[in-house]
Amino acid sequence: MELRIFTEPQQGATYDQLLAVARCAEDAGYGAFFRSDHYLKMGDVSGDPGPTDAWTTLAGLARDTSRIRLGTLMTAATFRLPGPLAITVAQVDQMSGGRVELGIGTGWYAEEHTAYGIPFPALGERFDRLEEQLAVITGLWETPAGERFRYDGTYYPIVDSPALPKPVQQPRPPILLGGMGPKRTPRLAARYADEFNLPFASVPDTVAQFDRVRAACAEIGRDPAQMIWSNALVLCCGRDDAEVARRAAAIGREPEELRANGVAGTPAEVIDTIGRYAEAGSQRIYFQVLDLSDLAHLELVASEVMAKL
Repeated sequence: MELRIFTEPQQGATYDQLLAVARCAEDAGYGAFFRSDHYLKMGDVSGDPGPTDAWTTLAGLARDTSRIRLGTLMTAATFRLPGPLAITVAQVDQMSGGRVELGIGTGWYAEEHTAYGIPFPALGERFDRLEEQLAVITGLWETPAGERFRYDGTYYPIVDSPALPKPVQQPRPPILLGGMGPKRTPRLAARYADEFNLPFASVPDTVAQFDRVRAACAEIGRDPAQMIWSNALVLCCGRDDAEVARRAAAIGREPEELRANGVAGTPAEVIDTIGRYAEAGSQRIYFQVLDLSDLAHLELVASEVMAKL
């Protein structure tokens, strides 16, 4: 089981705060630092000083870290055109020495689109656009150097593209897809995903959705073992109940609710929860860290949980 760190900067974070978390995660031995891709806060927080752009952040971290992998859970396909996104991710991959992963989804948060003038089509069209984006991005990256790429898409037709620049990772950086959609999500994952991620899903829901994706892989003759299977869950760990309660209060949650719906409790409880997800087939856990000032939280889990897995 690999452990990764996942942040939600739209809730209020500067680049320097994110850098501190990424460097702490790198020094502590976590596998990756990921961040959400949102432009508007959620819930009862100020969101100050305002949003940071996901790929601008990752470009900075590419130069300001040295070993940890970097990525998004999940870039919204509504935010960016696929050609420029392929260029951006390839460039950040070069800047990082080949440490970038692209998590991408349809986009879902209508209010952030209206807040910043971003078109927000109906769900069916968003899935259509995501499918074309995946075809374009992978096509641009995988086109051999010196050859041209063409794509006869409805939304993103490509004509005579030099398909440059190329990412460091070949044939391309890993692509993450995820979510609980019962039909199109498994089909897209089977075709394009190197990793399938479920955010905030219970163990039974994880088993059911992993099975759907495995069935979709079988339909196209893909070995499901070629894919990494993962979950994202909110983290709240403490040495004792008092420390768990303190960390839960800092993020406006209740300890028992977090124990039921996240990865929470003492290190022994956290290890037990991780074990249940491992039995469901999960190979990676993304710990959603909501209090970015509490670096001791990451260090505790590294020393008392990661070291014992």
